[in-house]
Amino acid sequence: MFGEKHASRENEATVTTDQELVAKSLNGDHQAFTELVERYEHAVYNLGYRILGDGLEAEDAAQETFLRAYRHLQRYDPARSFKTWLLAIASNHCIDRLRRRRLNKLSIEELLPSHPALASKEPGPEESTLRNERHDRLQGLLNELSPKYRAVVVLHYWYDMSCTEIAEMLDTQEGTVKSRLFRARQTLASRLATSGTMTQVMVLGSA
Repeated sequence: MFGEKHASRENEATVTTDQELVAKSLNGDHQAFTELVERYEHAVYNLGYRILGDGLEAEDAAQETFLRAYRHLQRYDPARSFKTWLLAIASNHCIDRLRRRRLNKLSIEELLPSHPALASKEPGPEESTLRNERHDRLQGLLNELSPKYRAVVVLHYWYDMSCTEIAEMLDTQEGTVKSRLFRARQTLASRLATSGTMTQVMVLGSA
């Protein structure tokens, strides 16, 4: 037992921190930055996909995010979380992309994590049809949100981030994030109520 604990402590001690990898990258160690990419490529891609709603565009956004991170690596503050800094770059880049186009595919049910008790149940044909109809209605509603509102909805509901964390990522005030989130929820709830989709209104209102 003692030997296992000792080996575990040694393994923990050999794990290179993000800050150490950044320092190595700044000193010309390309492999160090590759390791950073491998650590966070899935997180960056997933964020891009949830905001952009398109796999290929999310891949392009992820590549651009890492390129920008590498070019501006000297601006990174080691006192901050590298992941937060990286996702902030990704979020802002995706918002810029959204300003240049309207989203086509992204529903509120995709933004909100499903309840564990429901995740394992396979929907029947009728339920699948109803779900698809709800998706179609909700996609149209969400497409009307501005990019900044869309971003805070994704970060808050899918990534379960607090307003403080989102404000840090988007380089804005916490009050601004709260205002955007409130207005986005208010807009969605109003339009969802009008369309008769009351289940989603209750979900948004209880968050």
